[in-house]
Amino acid sequence: MRITDLISTQIAIGDPPLLNAAGLHAPYALRIIVEVVTDQGFVGLSEIPGSDRTYKAMEELKPHLIGMDVFQFNAIKNLIREKLGGVEDSRGETPWDQRLLVHLFSAIEVACLDCIGKKLNKPVVDLLGGRSREKVPFSAYLFYKYEGAGGDLGFEVDHDQSGWLKARQEEALSPKQIVSQARAMCEEFGFQSIKLKGGVKPPEEEYECILALREEFGPNVPLRLDPNALWSLKTATKYGKKLEGLLEYFEDPVRGQEEMGQLAKRINIPLATNMCTTSFEDIPQSIALESERIILSDHHFWGGLRACIELNRICHTLGRGFSMHSNSHVGISMAAMVHLGAAVPHLDYALDTHYPWQVDEVIKGGKIKIENGFVDVLEGPGLGVELDRDQLQRLHQQFLNSGLKERNDEIEMKKVDPQWEFKLQRW
Repeated sequence: MRITDLISTQIAIGDPPLLNAAGLHAPYALRIIVEVVTDQGFVGLSEIPGSDRTYKAMEELKPHLIGMDVFQFNAIKNLIREKLGGVEDSRGETPWDQRLLVHLFSAIEVACLDCIGKKLNKPVVDLLGGRSREKVPFSAYLFYKYEGAGGDLGFEVDHDQSGWLKARQEEALSPKQIVSQARAMCEEFGFQSIKLKGGVKPPEEEYECILALREEFGPNVPLRLDPNALWSLKTATKYGKKLEGLLEYFEDPVRGQEEMGQLAKRINIPLATNMCTTSFEDIPQSIALESERIILSDHHFWGGLRACIELNRICHTLGRGFSMHSNSHVGISMAAMVHLGAAVPHLDYALDTHYPWQVDEVIKGGKIKIENGFVDVLEGPGLGVELDRDQLQRLHQQFLNSGLKERNDEIEMKKVDPQWEFKLQRW
């Protein structure tokens, strides 16, 4: 089964004004929908973070991928390295990963697996080794935010909404407002664990938020805090000690493996990362420094679904916990996450997902359901989702209208506060 065409479509999906260490989310998040077309009529889907750089690289690869066998992942990976291996390809210092080659290969691999699953009439989870579980757990993902819903609504609130649709539009800058956001999200989706995106407010205020969440939800709901490496070692030590007994894990409070390793020796909270250990080459140093106890994988950033299966086995062998990181996405990436989450033998923590924050969808039938904090393994061949062509076109036009070419949270934040600047360490 060989590739006869590769179609990449840039889309923009509405994204609320969520705050993080790098600034403020734009009214739209950018994604690229990838379709691998084969000579047997099967079309495989995937989805990756969108930027002009990634889109142009995918278009550059297209003529070289035509004729490749969808089963030959090693040959496809070698081709990508050969054609684009000379590009500067670092993770960058933002909360999101900016490497190019792993993005590209993950997109092609997922779409090829979707094709193979459709040909064999098997779900992707079966191509990854089969089901380790029938339902995949997800965690609530809270954000400090300004009032607004993103997309066409911009910073205006539709006061006729209720429940989570209303809560996702409301301001959340205080502990009380964060608790209200958490309550609405958990009531809607049944989440049984909660993560707060930190690095936004002074550490004392974020600590107060965690206390407020613990008081509201009690000791049986695990809590997580992610300052996105914005705290100094001194600050993380001070508040880490105060957070002992409150957190399930502490995600990237400081920057880099060395500081994470030092912090791990000073506080009694498991440290997790998707910023300091982000590739297989990072793992030996991670083990030597004991920089974290939990690695948050992401098939977009680790080089695909099969790479994450390999990472899962390495983590288990080395005594490290395993879960998954997320970014703003639609249903194709959500489906891939579910298949991966169902397949990995050792899933130690509920997965992150931004999915409740996005209203736009590109798959038929609307958004994938999250019930009682779980997503059922998707039935049907391949990923188990189909493109809604009308929605794809609408979201592509939304991309064209948005004028956005890449994600830049600092630029968006400066529209609110012209004096604001991104800092590698803020507190």
